[in-house]
Amino acid sequence: MEKSHELELTQMKKLVEKLGFSTEKYGDPTLMRFLIARSMDTDKASKMFVQWLKWRSSLVPNGFIADSEVPEQLQARKIFLQGFSKSGYPVMIIQGCKHFPPKDQLQFKKFVVYMLDKTIASAVKGREIGNEKLIGVFDFQNITYKNVDARALITGFQFLQAYFPERLAKCYILNMPRFFVSVWKMVSCFIEKATLEKIVILTNEDEKKTFVDEIGEETVPVEYGGKANLRAIQDVEVPHLEG
Repeated sequence: MEKSHELELTQMKKLVEKLGFSTEKYGDPTLMRFLIARSMDTDKASKMFVQWLKWRSSLVPNGFIADSEVPEQLQARKIFLQGFSKSGYPVMIIQGCKHFPPKDQLQFKKFVVYMLDKTIASAVKGREIGNEKLIGVFDFQNITYKNVDARALITGFQFLQAYFPERLAKCYILNMPRFFVSVWKMVSCFIEKATLEKIVILTNEDEKKTFVDEIGEETVPVEYGGKANLRAIQDVEVPHLEG
């Protein structure tokens, strides 16, 4: 850890204690994610960290979301976990044509946590460091108006920003149909500038080739120009995150 950040980390730990919570279970790389997300402002980072602790204990009291808590969402087999990109990040693919606006919003929120937790956990080698990141891929091939769910997209990105700070390395959007552009513009209003800068919308064959090259053809599924098979997230076994 850089010496220049030791002061902020020490200050943040004290501020979290003043708010009645402890950072004891978490290493400096975890705390640094909150500091980076709040531009090294220790006061804002401490409040964000405490909000995260409260949120986790409320929505994820067991420390993880079990498959049995999100049966309807898993049944769709719409999320895939593909192994690692060339840069060492786990790659999660979401197929929009298999998603329909959920009746059970709480189950959907738990499902967002389930897929983000599991993808991050797949990056853990031995013990969790706390600074693991992921690559997300949205595939909008064959989506119709029935699949459109701005609320789900907003929830996903808001969770990433508020409760999984600095976890997103990059997000690719494939096969966005023309009718979806206005939906995406509306969703983008809820996405912070720092997150928007990590999102790449692929619009032509050259960009798709670059995507395959950046991720690596051994990880990209055949459907997207690579050599891998799609692996549904529930079929992949990973250790539970400590946080």
